[in-house]
Amino acid sequence: MKVLAIGTLQPLSDEQSARIFPDEVPATLKLYLGGKLEQFWLRYGMKGAVFLLNVADQEEAETLIGALPLTQEGLHRFEYFPIGPLSPLGLLIQ
Repeated sequence: MKVLAIGTLQPLSDEQSARIFPDEVPATLKLYLGGKLEQFWLRYGMKGAVFLLNVADQEEAETLIGALPLTQEGLHRFEYFPIGPLSPLGLLIQ
């Protein structure tokens, strides 16, 4: 299953950035290298991350993203959208 997670990042102080990002970046890369985080983007203006996750269900996506340092500190909030193939397209191939 694929889940699209769209984040909203709270404004960070220089202290918060210096303290959290050294842990946030490796944690995010581990999800990517582990095959759970399929693609990732940054919303324009540093408004938040957008992640495409390859997971069993939305609960797994929420657990994985919830373990990231910025999310744990309540500085990065996400909305989750389960997505899949556009199945009605099959009707057009008859």
